[in-house]
Amino acid sequence: MSNKTLRYLDDGSIELFEQVVSDPGENEVQVEGGACGICSWDVVTAKLGNQMHPMAPPGHEGVGYVAKIGAGVTDFKEGDRVVGGGFANIRNLSAQRVFKIPESDLPDEYWIVEPVSCAVTGIDHCQIQPGNRIVVVGCGFMGLLILQGLLRYPLDDLIVLDIVQSRLDLAQQLGVGEVYNTAQVDLSDLSRELKSREIDVVVDTTGSQAGLDLSTDIVKRGGRINLFGWLKGQRASFDPTKWHLGGFTVVNSAPASKLRDTFDPAIRLIHKGIIDLKPLVTHTATLQDYPSLMAQIVAGDESYIKGVVTLK
Repeated sequence: MSNKTLRYLDDGSIELFEQVVSDPGENEVQVEGGACGICSWDVVTAKLGNQMHPMAPPGHEGVGYVAKIGAGVTDFKEGDRVVGGGFANIRNLSAQRVFKIPESDLPDEYWIVEPVSCAVTGIDHCQIQPGNRIVVVGCGFMGLLILQGLLRYPLDDLIVLDIVQSRLDLAQQLGVGEVYNTAQVDLSDLSRELKSREIDVVVDTTGSQAGLDLSTDIVKRGGRINLFGWLKGQRASFDPTKWHLGGFTVVNSAPASKLRDTFDPAIRLIHKGIIDLKPLVTHTATLQDYPSLMAQIVAGDESYIKGVVTLK
């Protein structure tokens, strides 16, 4: 069968092409259609091309429908909606890396499970105790996923910082009571005020040096910095004196640090509506229109939170 897919070129441009896909092999399923989320890794690769190392693969946030079953597969049937794959309308996947989605009327673009599984890992690494005070630095897509989870915990304070007001407004609509636009306040004053409030955990979702520096300045002595965002590049820095005297724990909550299998919990959280992607998916496009959507994202569309490519 003919498979429509894409690849990133060295200059960051997106090439669409077709290739022949064989029948699924042993212990594989063939998945068709569905959708795939656009990751920040995709965006940085489109900006930097091969200067981003490693470059993003052709999608990894897919959902689709089982079309064929390979030999030895017993847990799936044709028609099952599953998590798996990337920017390809037909793909053969190992049955061990595919997860079934329960019966649901929720459209495919709101079943982008992979980033929710990452958010589960980020929340796990907070090691939350009742009455904790938590600050989330950055409320882009991943920050907003984590916030939806944190809002279910019995916290004393949940505070959100960002530089884009529309994202802070959305965080408030989701139920966050205290937000600050760090581009519109005196950052030194805000840092001192938050430091005085004995913040137990700071979750840095920004993937930026400025976010890490701010997290260092506001976490309490002996607290925890949860470094969730990916500082994409080869170098980052920290103040070793602040880290030593602060005595706090710095934990990397990237996907490879997961404390458990997170896909099944992520699916359950979406199915129950605890994690809701509907207010977060701001842009959709077909595979054919993906290059133009990416150009819009790279140009700095502030209305953008999450994009999803539909696969037909």
